[in-house]
Amino acid sequence: MKSKINIQTIAKALGVSTSTVSKALNDSYEISQETKERILAFAQQYGYSPNPYASSLRSKKSKTIGVVIPEVGNSFFAAVIKGIESVARKKGYHVLIYLSNESFAKEQIILNEFQSGRVDGILMSLALETNAFGHVEKLMEKGIPTVFFDRTPYSIIASKVVTNDFELGYHATQHLLNKGCQKIAYLLHRHHQGHSHQRMEGFRQALADTQIQLLPSQLIYCDSNVDNISITSALQQGRFDGLIVSAEELVTPLYQVCKKQQISIPQQLKVLSFCDFPLATVLTPTLTTIKHPAFQMGETAASTLFKQIDKPQGLTNEVIVLRSEIIERESTQG
Repeated sequence: MKSKINIQTIAKALGVSTSTVSKALNDSYEISQETKERILAFAQQYGYSPNPYASSLRSKKSKTIGVVIPEVGNSFFAAVIKGIESVARKKGYHVLIYLSNESFAKEQIILNEFQSGRVDGILMSLALETNAFGHVEKLMEKGIPTVFFDRTPYSIIASKVVTNDFELGYHATQHLLNKGCQKIAYLLHRHHQGHSHQRMEGFRQALADTQIQLLPSQLIYCDSNVDNISITSALQQGRFDGLIVSAEELVTPLYQVCKKQQISIPQQLKVLSFCDFPLATVLTPTLTTIKHPAFQMGETAASTLFKQIDKPQGLTNEVIVLRSEIIERESTQG
């Protein structure tokens, strides 16, 4: 049977229609989970694998989704992609990765290419430079299922998967205050997205609730190329005892500056980063971080997208909020 197995033989063996087999293999919502599992188990037992090219021709679908991310070197986005691919693979879909490299212009070009129908759906996290959403609105008007994650367009009606950003900013600040910090700085990109704004608002609120005045010097802005000079100048002038790092790529420059300026972490400056990444555990001292559910974010965003692909319902403003947690290490101890 293995050499001749096809949809018709599966249907005959299990006493169901070929349509039911086809829908089950494509994970259609029209088929019960029990029937899907029975059909998939039979297909796996006899080594049946559908022809994705033929299936796409029949369904007029590309069986491909596009994923737009700002960068690939960031450990957070690498984990998100793994989550996306885990869902796409089960659905029989290919994943095309597009990099905006934090460029608004490149992001516009990518979205224009998508309008040709090359992909069945899009998962997207905005570039740092993106501060207008006309290109996103134009794409949404085409009716292509689109889900945003992490960095999302606040004014666009769409499905979004995010973390509890305001609470993260608040709790991160509280963590440093509880460690005895009185003058906390916030290190961030000059161009920052909505999620960063929410985290910074949490930072502001935590200080306000403790009757600590926020001074302009406590917000340290870095350009996208991360100039160590701006960090050095801010630390020399500010005399901070606590610092929140908003992005993974800002951690290494900060540690370099502290080493050069002989600023001891955590004795003189306690440091907490919004991004948990492998090197956090091998830095000296090890870095206190906020661990985001990156893999889960990828899974959730992809599952939400496939629901829209399988059963189009028009625009939705669904916002799915995932929880993050503080992982305390040496950089805030003592």
